[in-house]
Amino acid sequence: MPELSENDHPFAGAPVIYSYTRAMAIDDGVLIDVTETGAEAGFKYPVAITVGVMSEVIRTPEIAAARGDSDSGRLWDVISMCLCAVRRINADHATDTVYFEVLATDADGEKQRHQLWSKCGPGDDAEPVITIMLIGED
Repeated sequence: MPELSENDHPFAGAPVIYSYTRAMAIDDGVLIDVTETGAEAGFKYPVAITVGVMSEVIRTPEIAAARGDSDSGRLWDVISMCLCAVRRINADHATDTVYFEVLATDADGEKQRHQLWSKCGPGDDAEPVITIMLIGED
């Protein structure tokens, strides 16, 4: 099947009706900007987590807080494990998606394994940005 050129595409020249930007998602609280922590860990690009990651992994239940857990410590764990997963990828295996896991104490005091993934994609101005999500989020 021949490739369509940009001018042959059925939507070529059509106006954008609406777009939801990364900046809007951060302003709305759908994404949480954690770039500062990401930079401290070693990321070179802006990093954001979803509100799902915040509520299910980062937010520390009372029982875990009593044992010394904290939101900032859990955030560091998520960022660090993501960075480890990125660094594990073979240079010959170019990908924009990385899967990883984090253990965190739940509200019952039990360790729970959280499966996460990150995507490096274009930001609002086509710059590289990283988004960390729960499996099933996109």
